[in-house]
Amino acid sequence: MSRLPVPSVESATGATAEIYAQIKKAIGRIPNTFAAIGAHGPAALKAVLAADAVLASGSLSKRDHETIKLIISGVAGCDYCVAAHSLLGKLAGLKPDELKNIRDGKPTGDAKRDALVRFVRSLAQTSGTVSEADFAAIKAAGYSDAQLVEISLAFATTVFSNVFNRINDTEIDFPAVA
Repeated sequence: MSRLPVPSVESATGATAEIYAQIKKAIGRIPNTFAAIGAHGPAALKAVLAADAVLASGSLSKRDHETIKLIISGVAGCDYCVAAHSLLGKLAGLKPDELKNIRDGKPTGDAKRDALVRFVRSLAQTSGTVSEADFAAIKAAGYSDAQLVEISLAFATTVFSNVFNRINDTEIDFPAVA
């Protein structure tokens, strides 16, 4: 059960009601994490959604975004985000075996995706400056300088969601991960 109290979505007012209406129009419902963030920090939720909109207009694919978000969520131990990004990854076109391999740190069979997985997992599990070898590998896989910026933004927004859900112990409202 979530730790932060969340009033019913229908009772929201002001900035919170506005952001909920935008989410509901876009996806048909308000996921528990958005309800909780919006109830206590509508500006933060608006910022996360704006960052996601920026990412959607970039050059990384939706599959790449979900790959990045799934890896970071798994490394962080955010069960809520692992469930969410497993479903969103499936909706983006990642196959169930690819999703499982991404979560487990195993090859997916797609050399470029595997390079992204290795790079993001290394970023999530280490500190300090990225090694020359890791940088050379992601560039050799075909990722551009602009895409490295997008990877960084996807990483940052996912860390925010992971940390919030770990603090809140947000009740998972996505299908269980197989």
